Amino acid sequence: MAIQTKTDKGPASALTVEDLTRAIKNSIDRTGMKEEEARAMAQHVLNFFGYSERIIDNVLEPEDRDAFYMLEDSGILTTEREETTLYDGREWRIHYWMFRKEKIAELVEAQKAKEEAARAGSVYDEMPEDTWVATSREKKPEPPP
Repeated sequence: MAIQTKTDKGPASALTVEDLTRAIKNSIDRTGMKEEEARAMAQHVLNFFGYSERIIDNVLEPEDRDAFYMLEDSGILTTEREETTLYDGREWRIHYWMFRKEKIAELVEAQKAKEEAARAGSVYDEMPEDTWVATSREKKPEPPP
């Protein structure tokens, strides 16, 4: 599932489950949130948004709102509110949730870099094991008397 999003920097781009999963993994738990948990949270959140840019807070249950607050703390979501005056003079506030697309893009890139670094491994991984043995056996010159 993907929703179309438009940033100030460029044209509309799709926010995918994979990208939101990466952003959640990279923001919530730096010690390594399980892939399945991050994916489940990403799907759950995207199901609320559908193809919309924002959702009204009233549709959320308390447990869902807690998850949204957690994502807000990590920078993935933000809130907005509208105020209007009713016919009888009372003020009415409507609260909305929206994705912070630039922050999500930063988190996705950071997670991709981590995954690439893990795949690349270390320079030392490519060196044959006997390299270490050969250099340790070489006789070191003794200092002059």
